[in-house]
Amino acid sequence: MSALDGAARRTRRWSWVVLPLALAGVLVPDPASAHPFGAPQRIDVAGDGDHGVRVHWIVGGTDDLTMLGIALGVLGEDRVLLDGAVTYEPADARALGEAPEFATYLTDRIAVTQDGQPCTGAVDVADDLAADGAEVLFTCPAPVSTVTVTSRMLTDLHEAYRTFASGPDGQKAVYDGAHESADWRLPAGSATGPRAPSTRTTPATATDRSARQLLLIGAVLLAAAAAVTGAFWYRRRRLRRAARDRTSATTSADPAQRENPQPKEMS
Repeated sequence: MSALDGAARRTRRWSWVVLPLALAGVLVPDPASAHPFGAPQRIDVAGDGDHGVRVHWIVGGTDDLTMLGIALGVLGEDRVLLDGAVTYEPADARALGEAPEFATYLTDRIAVTQDGQPCTGAVDVADDLAADGAEVLFTCPAPVSTVTVTSRMLTDLHEAYRTFASGPDGQKAVYDGAHESADWRLPAGSATGPRAPSTRTTPATATDRSARQLLLIGAVLLAAAAAVTGAFWYRRRRLRRAARDRTSATTSADPAQRENPQPKEMS
């Protein structure tokens, strides 16, 4: 057997070994994983009267609500799929929005301080949490001028979660695991920023890790099929060539016989 034949045999053999291992790596269940690389969450910071500060939070991906509900114990862990992903259902937002654990989570992860003194917060969750979000109204001890707003939303699920924040007069900030606080100028008096919106400017989007893994499975299957098919056609070509060589050898006359042909007997 030639070296090329041996290589073809090894290619076929290893393709059937690698394929199950690759699929096992894709399909073996892993712990529920968050999706911090999809649409970012948002908060709007606004003043409210002389002592009030409103922080309005809107989730980035609807499946983040499901992940948060599982993490807080509001939703069951059986919601986690085989590959560690989750599928959002509208009932998830309702269950989370009505849970006292979620209100506690909001006031724990979002905070406002004024000159180092904490402002007290009260939570107001919209009827449609996925679309309209939730708001924390903080009351500060002195008239509001400049406050420090801290947001650590979802970074306990994954440190890569980011929050895009906006406020009066075009103020902007980006919160993440390494930047949890920012100062905001909120002149005292009437409301200085947007109230809770009735509709979203950017719809929540679900990030499905399962879809990405299906693409990976397809790529693995395609590569394995290509390897097997290539080895099969290479082997077949080699066999056909060998058969042609044998046929050519048997049909060729011996040189001595061609020079001295035997006479035919006459009947």
